[in-house]
Amino acid sequence: MTRLRLGLIGCGGMGSRHAEGFDRLEDRVRVTVAVDIEPQRAQSVADQFPGCRTATDYQTVLDDVDAVLIALPHRLHYPAARFFLDAGKHVLLEKPMATSEAHCLDLIEASERANRVLMTAYVMRFNPLVIRIKELLDQRAYGDVFQVSIWTEQFTRLPGQDGLTTVAWLGGGQLFSHGCHYIDILLWILGRPIRGTHLGTNAGTPWMEREGTSHVTIEFEGGALGYHFGTWGARGTRLGYSFQAHCTDGMLEIDFTSGQLLVHSNLRSEHRVAGRTEVLLDASAGLQPGRNDAVRVELGRMARVAKVSHFLDCVDTGATPLTDGSGSLQGLRLIWRLYEAEEQDVVADLRGLGLDEYRS
Repeated sequence: MTRLRLGLIGCGGMGSRHAEGFDRLEDRVRVTVAVDIEPQRAQSVADQFPGCRTATDYQTVLDDVDAVLIALPHRLHYPAARFFLDAGKHVLLEKPMATSEAHCLDLIEASERANRVLMTAYVMRFNPLVIRIKELLDQRAYGDVFQVSIWTEQFTRLPGQDGLTTVAWLGGGQLFSHGCHYIDILLWILGRPIRGTHLGTNAGTPWMEREGTSHVTIEFEGGALGYHFGTWGARGTRLGYSFQAHCTDGMLEIDFTSGQLLVHSNLRSEHRVAGRTEVLLDASAGLQPGRNDAVRVELGRMARVAKVSHFLDCVDTGATPLTDGSGSLQGLRLIWRLYEAEEQDVVADLRGLGLDEYRS
């Protein structure tokens, strides 16, 4: 089998994390070039892959690659992705796809003209715990879902890089930059949105030009509600990353810290504070007990490997990615509408995003 030649474009932060796990795909893909404006960062990634060369300019590597994984600052997603698509290369693009609707549409059209895969790297779709909770909700294993809540509490501030937290660089605030993962998950699980609200603040995160802390509430067709709380200002956390899905016969919970999917049920009285809890999936099996950091790291690695594997499948077969350009645009459109409604102090009308049609 001929292995796909892959270039890693951007080797700091997320780019360096993407380098982890490629040993599990070595029969399908070969990392041939690592690109970063900081030569030492490119070299630190290239050192992990025999025969991988480095470059400081992505426009010089076309002859080395069949596809690229782009992990550049958000405002650079569009020009880099457009360059590689126009050159006939497949593109796996870190979230968010681009910082404007016009640029998103242009990338989608460029991928169609070139007949090349364009996939957004929404890694949470490939987390084994998230996959399983989606299966259970689709099967109505615990009745009808009526509320999904997602919490993400972290501290995100890169020393000396406050200039990279501006709207010009990020395209928005915490919701647009990181919360887009979880808006994508809510749409994936709950379907078509009707209306919603966003409240954000940079209190506690003064290095952010826009919100560093974000609350989103969305009503979906059928009456189910979705909620996302995210902050980049957590100086401590209990929830960390947590999903909860309330259904008519129980509540499903993902605890990413422990690596478990739980179901809580048999709560038959408002005065009863505990029912029955069962572990449905334990992703920490085989890891050192008590090493919750190891659980999180391994879950992240598993999801990244599954994401790249899916990308390779789409390149091989011509299938549409689960997180293709048109689907990814819908979540960004929703965020832009929430931002606009927040500025106008009204509830956002979220109908007509077109989950099955991306052109306005």
